[in-house]
Amino acid sequence: MNLALPAQFALPKNTLALGVTLAILSNVMFAMVYAYGKWLPPLTGTAVFLWRMVMMWGCLVALISVLGKWDAVLGGLSRVKGIRGWAWLLAPTPILASQLWLFVYAPLNGHGVAVSMGYFLFPLVMVLVGFVMGERLTRLQWLAVACAGVGVGMEIVRTGQVSWATFWVCLTYPIFYVMRRRQNIPALTGLFVDLSIIAPICLVVLCFHASAMSAVIGTPVMILKVIGLGLISVLSQQANLEANRLLPTSLFGLLGYLEPALLFVLAITVLGGVVEWQMLTSFGLIWSGIICLLIQGVAKRWGR
Repeated sequence: MNLALPAQFALPKNTLALGVTLAILSNVMFAMVYAYGKWLPPLTGTAVFLWRMVMMWGCLVALISVLGKWDAVLGGLSRVKGIRGWAWLLAPTPILASQLWLFVYAPLNGHGVAVSMGYFLFPLVMVLVGFVMGERLTRLQWLAVACAGVGVGMEIVRTGQVSWATFWVCLTYPIFYVMRRRQNIPALTGLFVDLSIIAPICLVVLCFHASAMSAVIGTPVMILKVIGLGLISVLSQQANLEANRLLPTSLFGLLGYLEPALLFVLAITVLGGVVEWQMLTSFGLIWSGIICLLIQGVAKRWGR
């Protein structure tokens, strides 16, 4: 029996398959980076971040050169005009730097579950951002936001607080993405600019961080490990960008929910995070909100 794809998915089969494969691979590699710090003792979370940024910039430059993408990167920069334009371009960079730091710091410092929940809440916050910016929300989207809101409220009542790491992920990442979208700068160009600002600063800090420098420079295995960290980081970003280009936006968004699920599993299995039974009710409501968004996305794709 020949089952045709919905019109929204009417892409060449090879293109669709490649896009889905790249999206899944990128999320798996993001999860690998999340747990990578466990394989880099005695480096602290901050030291792992410093090395990751330096190696990621080097690997990104190499990848752009190998793929012949310099014209595209520089072409994107040519759109930036004047001091005001450059200030607007660089404004989100500190947010990204803080998120990249938290992504490797949290798993090594007992915040792995909290950060994974931040990534679960992120798409729900983006729904609210869309509403503030004039988008109309469906009933399922309102239900998703309500479930998440009740879940967060229950967690606050239970513990008296919600982790700062959770709030930092779900509240500041939307600011970064909205600013980048309004700048209309190609994603690869934006990433190159961000890393070109962050990496030199990290290198300077490393030069004054004797223990972090000597732990890597004096050990060939550690050198290979930090290079691997940079390579996986860049490949995950590139795979994510390519998947975004190849797939319909909604399908790409649906596949993006794989990342927080993987982060959560890693946090409680590999990274030693603790999930108390009392947390399951509030977390369950947040996950129910995610399921509502998934149903909304699938229904939209099938035109229902």
